[in-house]
Amino acid sequence: MNENITDEFDIIIVGGGMVGLCFANAVAHLPIKIAIIENKKPNFKWSKQGYDTRVSALTRSSQQILDSLGVWDSMVKMRVSPYSDMHVWDATGNGVIHFDATEVGEINLGHIVENRVTHKALYQLAESQENIEFIFEQVQAIGFNTQSVSVNLDNEACLKTTLLVGADGAQSFVRKNMGVELVVHDYKQSAVVATVKTEKHHAYTAWQRFLPTGPLAFLPLTDGYSSIVWSTSTDEAEKILAMDDQTFSLALQNALDAKLGEIIEVSQRAGFPLRSQHAKPYVKANMALIGDAAHTIHPLAGQGVNLGFADAACLADVIIEAHKKQRPIGSLACLRRYERWRRGDNLMTQSLMSGFKYLFSNQLPILSPLRNLGLNITDKILPLKHQIIRSAMGKR
Repeated sequence: MNENITDEFDIIIVGGGMVGLCFANAVAHLPIKIAIIENKKPNFKWSKQGYDTRVSALTRSSQQILDSLGVWDSMVKMRVSPYSDMHVWDATGNGVIHFDATEVGEINLGHIVENRVTHKALYQLAESQENIEFIFEQVQAIGFNTQSVSVNLDNEACLKTTLLVGADGAQSFVRKNMGVELVVHDYKQSAVVATVKTEKHHAYTAWQRFLPTGPLAFLPLTDGYSSIVWSTSTDEAEKILAMDDQTFSLALQNALDAKLGEIIEVSQRAGFPLRSQHAKPYVKANMALIGDAAHTIHPLAGQGVNLGFADAACLADVIIEAHKKQRPIGSLACLRRYERWRRGDNLMTQSLMSGFKYLFSNQLPILSPLRNLGLNITDKILPLKHQIIRSAMGKR
C-alpha cells in the first residue's frame, strides 16, 4: 500500500448513497473533517414525466430523521407520495387484513418516495456543509492499525482517518477488507420492478397480494401511478421480464386480481435477485458498517432503507456523545454501543421478513387455511392490529 498520506480526516465514509449521506449530515455540525468517497458524481437531472423504478416506503420514523436534518421539505417539493392504508390478502384463500392510519390517530402510514428524490435532497445538504468534502474516486485498498485507517484511491492518493464508515452497499468493499464474515441466505427469487398506471385510482393504498410464488406489491405514487415490486421465482421473473408490454400488463392485472382494473400504462422493467445477508460483526476498531453494507432483507415490506437510516442515526448519536465526552470516536467501546443498539432490531426485522416470505410462499396444503385464518383473526383483534400498524410506521 501507498503510505504517503496526502490528507487526513476525522471520518471517511465510503459510499455516497442515501444512508451514507444521512450519516454524514447527522454529524456535520461537529467540528470535525469529513470525506465522502464515491465512484462518480451523481446526475440529478431527470424528466419530470417519469418515475424512478427504485422507490422506498419511508416510515414516519425515517421521515422524522430526514426532517431533523432539514431535507424533508425539499423532498416534498420534489415529489413524495403519502399512503394512508395498506390492503393485504392471500391468493390461495379468503384471508385479508386492512390497515388504516386513522385507526391509530395518524394521517398516513408513511410515504412512497423515489430513491433519487431522497438521494438528491441529502446530497445537496451535504454539498452545502463546509466540513464535508466529496472525493469522486475508486477505493483501491484499505490498511488499518490500532489507531487509524488509511485509504488508497485509484489516483494514488492515500487518506487517513480515525473512523472509516462502510456505507457502500450489499457488495461492500469496506466489509470485505475488514475481513467480516457474512451470513447469507439466497431466497432463490428475483424481484421485478416497474411503474404502472391503472384504470382505477390506488386510493392512496399500498396493495399487497401473497401469491404462491411470492408477494406482489403496488405502492401508490402521485397522479394515480403505482410502483410495483413483484417477487417470484427466478425462472418466472425471467419470463416476466421477457414479456411484451401488453402481455405483461395482462399478467400483472391478473396477479393483482384486477383490484385496480386494467393496467393502462407500463414503464420499462428491471429485475434483481433476492437474498438476505447479515454482517457479523458491524464494527471493528476505527471501522463501522451501516445500511446494506451491514444487512439486507427481503423487500416485501420495503423496510431496507428504513433500517439503514436508523443505523445512520444511531451511529451518529454515539459519535456525537463520544465527541461531547472527549472520547475517541473510533474506539471499539464507542462503536460497540452502535452495534448493540442496532443489531437486535435489524435481526428481528430480517427474521420477520423471512418468516413472512416462507409462510406465504409455502404451497403446503395445510398452511393455506391457517394463513387465511391468521389474517382474518388479526384483522379483528384491534390491539394487535394497531401494534402492527405502529411497528410498520417505525414507532417500536
